[in-house]
Amino acid sequence: MDKKAQLSASIVAGLAAFLAPFMGSAVNIALPSIGREFKADAVMLGWVASAYILAAAVFLVPFGKLADIHGRKKIFLSGILVYTAASLFCAVSTSVSVLIGFRILQGIGAALIFGTSVAILTSVFPPGQRGKALGINTASTYLGLSLGPVLGGLLTQQFGWRSIFVLNLPLGLIIIAFVLAMLKGEWAEAKGERFDLFGAAFYGLTLIGIMLGFSRLPQKTGFVLFAAGIVLAAGFVLRETKTDSPLLKIELFRENRVFAFSNLAALINYSATFAVGFFVSLYLQYLKGMSPRSAGLVLIAQPVMMTVFSPFAGRLSDKVEPRIVASLGMAISSFGLLLLAFLRADTALAFIIASLAVLGFGFALFSSPNTNAVMCSVEKKLYGVASATLGTMRLVGQMFSMGMAMMIFSVLVGRIQITAANQGSFLQAVRTGFVIFAVLCFAGVFASLARGKRK
Repeated sequence: MDKKAQLSASIVAGLAAFLAPFMGSAVNIALPSIGREFKADAVMLGWVASAYILAAAVFLVPFGKLADIHGRKKIFLSGILVYTAASLFCAVSTSVSVLIGFRILQGIGAALIFGTSVAILTSVFPPGQRGKALGINTASTYLGLSLGPVLGGLLTQQFGWRSIFVLNLPLGLIIIAFVLAMLKGEWAEAKGERFDLFGAAFYGLTLIGIMLGFSRLPQKTGFVLFAAGIVLAAGFVLRETKTDSPLLKIELFRENRVFAFSNLAALINYSATFAVGFFVSLYLQYLKGMSPRSAGLVLIAQPVMMTVFSPFAGRLSDKVEPRIVASLGMAISSFGLLLLAFLRADTALAFIIASLAVLGFGFALFSSPNTNAVMCSVEKKLYGVASATLGTMRLVGQMFSMGMAMMIFSVLVGRIQITAANQGSFLQAVRTGFVIFAVLCFAGVFASLARGKRK
């Protein structure tokens, strides 16, 4: 593949990788403003964030499979169009319910994008150069996460929360222009295969049950939904092993050790790290009395380290076994989480920033090498499904992480507003959460090492 095609794919995938994380982290900062305008309670505001994640997770693998069959560029371009249109609709929403509906549409657009962007990169770069390309792409993701809270806070304060969604319009149009002008060719190695529509519906219901159920634990409905999701998952696996054109080849998990354990490592890593921002943000605002903007500036220590070191980690994984680099990253992340377990009410800001920086460095070493391992472990016709499966592990891990955080708060603090009277139990909950996450992340080191050598 020529250098021009590689450069075009890198620019297009990099811009797309920036777009969604920027949007997500910026919207989180704007939630209080959205709540005030629509007089929405905490549960409805939670759905403004969660509806997007859930929709993206449900559709990622089906769209990844469609991309392998009908063409990755075609599906990617459709995703940018849907995402940009949904952003416009979000900006003109007249109620919180309408906003949640359009956030679901935005999540569907994100699934179309992320089920294909990494697959396109993998298609145009040979194995010895993929780590570098994936590292730069991962850095774009973390740049979006870094700028989201800062730029999102500034836009919300100066122009209102709707301006965050409006900003997506020119960004989306720029990506569309790049795709049409620069990204030549098409990639559809599974062309002619049948799409398993029933399997896609089955898969979606399974994920909804598991993710919604876990997010509602320890409530009774949470246990019921989670159990239903597990039963559906067993049925889905059984069906996929017997159909001629499966949505997801179960043999990939049974027979491909690198693919199976790399995805497991990703699930564990995101489950152990995603709620860190949630915990630290509350700690800084409730115990340190910081403003949302100041808290956001402290929190960017983690994604800045990810942005800086992800390209280095990606290049390193082209020369050194990805499992070694990724496992080292997981171990460093575990150490960073353990440091945060020692938080006290009077902990110095320098210690918090340093702990977040350690965590960010560990995550940078883990993420792009792990992606490189997954994409190098499958044949070309499965690039879309492999990329989408890894993306699903990320989103399910994020939901699990927030579910664990809310469960810890429910048990140790209760469903009450955090005040000076219960700051002690709040701090205990935060520290307990970090201990659990540190142990979980350390266990993930062994899952990462167990993957064996890439093919």
